[in-house]
Amino acid sequence: MRRAIICVVGLLVLATAAWSQNIEKAIADLEEQWLQSQKSNNPDLLAPLLADKFITTSDNGKVTGKSEVITSYQLTRWTSAENTNVKVVGYGDTAIAIGTYKGKGSKNGKPFKAHEQWTDTWIKMPGGQWQCVASQVSPITK
Repeated sequence: MRRAIICVVGLLVLATAAWSQNIEKAIADLEEQWLQSQKSNNPDLLAPLLADKFITTSDNGKVTGKSEVITSYQLTRWTSAENTNVKVVGYGDTAIAIGTYKGKGSKNGKPFKAHEQWTDTWIKMPGGQWQCVASQVSPITK
């Protein structure tokens, strides 16, 4: 009996670890799709990733929503975009992703260069798809 209990507990631990790894991979893949929207200058790749009530806090402290972000992406042309140090932690139907971003391009014809630390909060929606509900970036000045 004791051996059976140990086996069941072991299987539950393995199942929980596998579930967490699946969430982490799914969110990392969505973060990659977000990055691809920049690399390809295609905001249509980003739109389905953001919840309707998505909010973001930019590197200058401005809070905006989904429509403003999509409009901003339409006005931006990236020449480079890269994420590094991406980490995802799952909490049931919620996941937190962090990473470092470097990008270059132009917005409204003005060149920009960004080096930022970002945090995204993802929620598994009732339909089963993951969407980002909040994002925040901070400039890296080093």
